[in-house]
Amino acid sequence: MNQSHHTLDELDFAILSCLQHDGRMSFTVIAEKLKVSIGTVRTRFNKMIDDGTVNIIGRVNPEKVGFRSYAHIAVYVRPATLKEKVAQKIARFKEVSFLAMTSGDYDLEVDVMCRDNEHLVQFVNDLSKIEGVYQTKTTIYFKVYKYAQPDLNLLK
Repeated sequence: MNQSHHTLDELDFAILSCLQHDGRMSFTVIAEKLKVSIGTVRTRFNKMIDDGTVNIIGRVNPEKVGFRSYAHIAVYVRPATLKEKVAQKIARFKEVSFLAMTSGDYDLEVDVMCRDNEHLVQFVNDLSKIEGVYQTKTTIYFKVYKYAQPDLNLLK
């Protein structure tokens, strides 16, 4: 994947918005909606694929496919010099859906999706064994009300 990033313009955002609304929307339909040629849509789309702006995935509803335990885990790392190593190890876990370094009380923020609470307990135990993980604090999500991609209109 070519990671050279080009500046997105209004047409690129319009194409992305169409795809966020319906990821299976054809280039023909997008071109008609945006009043441009199919070739223009295809070229713009391929550039965004090549530079990593957009990825094509099948996004599933975690609950409907069997993930019954969804949690946020705050990870405290000691010594602080191990943050990057710890993050790289955590990123390899299949259960991890989100991972970020944070400022504030804890060092890493991890969201995980597990089959059930027993699976979550095993995950937290495995996480705690990583060298540098000093402490974890787990918050279970009882019910997720919104799980969405960012609204591109916020950038206008």
